[in-house]
Amino acid sequence: MPLHAKEHVRDNLLDDIYATSDLSVAMPKYKFPAGENRPRDAYQAVHDELMLDGNARQNLATFCSTWVDPEIHRLMDECVDKNMIDKDEYPQTAELEARCVAMLADIWNSPEADNTVGCSTTGSSEASMLGGMALKWRWRERMKAQGKPTDKPNLVTGPVQICWHKFTRYWEVEHREVPMEGERLIMTPEVVADYCDENTIGVVSTLGVTYTGQYEDIKGISQALDQVQADKGWDIPIHVDAASGGFLAPFCRPQLEWDFRLPRVKSINASGHKFGLAPLGVGWAVWRDREELPEDLIFWVNYLGSNIPTFALNFSRPGGQIVAQYYNFLRLGREGYRKIQQACYDTAVFLGREIEKLGPFEVLYNGEGGIPALLWSLKPGVDHGFSLYDLSDKLRSRGWQVPAYSMPANRQDLVVCRAMIRHGISRDLGCLLLEDIQRCLDYFAKHPGREPMSAAEGASFSHTGAPMPPAK
Repeated sequence: MPLHAKEHVRDNLLDDIYATSDLSVAMPKYKFPAGENRPRDAYQAVHDELMLDGNARQNLATFCSTWVDPEIHRLMDECVDKNMIDKDEYPQTAELEARCVAMLADIWNSPEADNTVGCSTTGSSEASMLGGMALKWRWRERMKAQGKPTDKPNLVTGPVQICWHKFTRYWEVEHREVPMEGERLIMTPEVVADYCDENTIGVVSTLGVTYTGQYEDIKGISQALDQVQADKGWDIPIHVDAASGGFLAPFCRPQLEWDFRLPRVKSINASGHKFGLAPLGVGWAVWRDREELPEDLIFWVNYLGSNIPTFALNFSRPGGQIVAQYYNFLRLGREGYRKIQQACYDTAVFLGREIEKLGPFEVLYNGEGGIPALLWSLKPGVDHGFSLYDLSDKLRSRGWQVPAYSMPANRQDLVVCRAMIRHGISRDLGCLLLEDIQRCLDYFAKHPGREPMSAAEGASFSHTGAPMPPAK
């Protein structure tokens, strides 16, 4: 190599990263690059763009984990090449998945843990759909055995997360969603029977309703369905959407009967990357026994001399999150999960009390009777000079994502703010939020006269914090 060329290479090596030829010009955004770029330059370009994202720790819209142990970061690095579908190549990762299912059967009080089946998924939405598919298949088998038509299945739910609307649309099932009425913001035992008939494939009861955080009375709903069976002969199963509550109730309310202790509960889904404390990308579906999961929905993989059932909508998917989930189970145990979740509940109650002291707000829910979250509205009958959409928008200037949204049918008149109190939302961090809410109130008081932001103008959010159109 000529001497002058060596000097040029030397100059590039010594350049400050932002003085390199790669970063001294704009990199292509929407056309495939013609040539290569140095790894550190490409990394820095991507890293700098990601600075424009919000701070996940301040995202109080999301139910999902935003803080994990340093050891989980290491395990995720070690598992970046593990594909969960390839159980022959990664048999020990498959074994860890099976152990997680067994542990979930344990904390969800399966009457015969050895006969319980389940699987990991990419999240609770996929797990919900698997539970729904099993309900439809089992209902169809029952109807065929009785010589009855199978063309009009329906599913009864309370106010549910969008995944159940996807399930009923994709799998051609009528969705009978019990609407909110007055002070009743969830499905209750008193109303569930009114929505059921012999074509009901199942009732989905939610342990931690997305809109309010409340637990539905699953034992009461089960008893109501017992009465339906006694009166009408319809044996209607329950699937519990425990996306959040499945990793809360076993540790903080172990006496609550919502799980496989109720014979009518046939399947449960939960989200490992929510209050399961795992990183994003893992959910769980578990059936009380093998009979509840139709055999023709299962694909069997043979490895190391035994058959492993697989049942999922995805094929290739990462194994790291499952390994991280197993780590959490070993690391924390029942006591560790209880301590972490109870700290979240205590912080939610504290923040609820302090938010009410600010004056304009009425706290509707503070974590008691459901998941650790806060739900508040503006006190009615008062012209506050601002809306909750204004508050949500103003809090964003300090990095906080606190969603404001209207309730679904028939309570679209009720607008609320919601804050999820997850692992990592410390008491100190909560106090900083309170100070910023007070700053917003001070700002609104100093700038009266503007029209409060409406639902159409405001930022409405789904449970993940992604924008969605306001309810019509």
